Amino acid sequence: NRDLQSAAARVLEYRATYGATRADLFPQISAGASAARTKTTFGSLVIPTFDQFAVTANLQWELDFFGRIRRSTEAAQFDWAGRDDDRRALLLSLVGDVSTAYLELRELDEDLVISDQTMISRQQSLKLARDRFAQGVISELDVRQFEAEVGVAAARVAQYTRLRAQKENQISLLLGQVPGDIHRGMKLSDVVLAVTPPDSVRSSLLVRRPDVLRAQHDWSAALARVGVAEASRLPRVIITGQYGRQSTGLDSLFISNAAIYTIQAGISVPIFTGGKLVDQQAAARARAEQARLHYEQTLLSALRETSDALAGVRLSRDEVAAQETQVRALTRALELAQRRYESGITSYFDLLDVERQLFAAQLVMTQTQRQYLASVVQLYKALGGSWDSR
Repeated sequence: NRDLQSAAARVLEYRATYGATRADLFPQISAGASAARTKTTFGSLVIPTFDQFAVTANLQWELDFFGRIRRSTEAAQFDWAGRDDDRRALLLSLVGDVSTAYLELRELDEDLVISDQTMISRQQSLKLARDRFAQGVISELDVRQFEAEVGVAAARVAQYTRLRAQKENQISLLLGQVPGDIHRGMKLSDVVLAVTPPDSVRSSLLVRRPDVLRAQHDWSAALARVGVAEASRLPRVIITGQYGRQSTGLDSLFISNAAIYTIQAGISVPIFTGGKLVDQQAAARARAEQARLHYEQTLLSALRETSDALAGVRLSRDEVAAQETQVRALTRALELAQRRYESGITSYFDLLDVERQLFAAQLVMTQTQRQYLASVVQLYKALGGSWDSR
């Protein structure tokens, strides 16, 4: 998935940014070389043209007495962790989207099988009706009704075939691949029996959700930047130095008396900035307060999503059981209605009514099974990827 790969690249970007910020804790050493030809005059005094060659090593180091760089490094580290939380959140969302789409695909598979079986059954009933019409047992109206019901089932077969192809293309896009066939596993009814979600979970599981961790890391980064703003109002101590060789000729550049060096320690104290540093510190504290409130709101949202998911799992599981009972009852009722119709005890309309009810109940059952499994997926996402407390 390209979005997931992009999120992973963003994590690498912020990890590199953290490394660059952390590097300010150490001395910055560079090397330089220069060559120059100089001619200077002072009034009537003319200094002969001379060459100058120099090779130096340069040092600059800010001594972080008051923690400005350390706080900046902490903020960058929390930013890096937050982007990794974003990557995990995207991965979790992607897993949920793929799972939900796959369950919808399996529902369409089941609907297609049900519609196809219903169409075959109605075609057989139509053949029987035509035979009975030829014998003068039933009217042409009954035959036309049978033909219409075959058309309804055939239309459903075409509809579910189209929707299934579109769902396969959607899953292929989520997986980052060209459209194609999607491998199938167990049927929905088998998956319903295979999953065993809990009826309750510990609230401590929510702290591992990626969005909760991201909000926590954002809050920590904001607090660290408060420290940066506070340290910016304090003195800064910087050491600079230079050591190397300098001479008027390359052949004499490394003789003993060609050495040059400079070392300097400086301190910078902000005295008057027009209130800029004070306002920057106040802004940093306000951003930290916003981050804290966002963290608390994220936790509350996580609690609500988990409660909704648990309720959805419990209630949809009951719906599945009730719907399966209805389908079993209607299946038996259809068998009895077919026997009574073939024996001439009941009319075609009694048989058609039971057949319609069974067809609708079977489609609702697959929908209910898919909704139950979708609620399990929602619970998985709400708990940050698992309900296992280990």
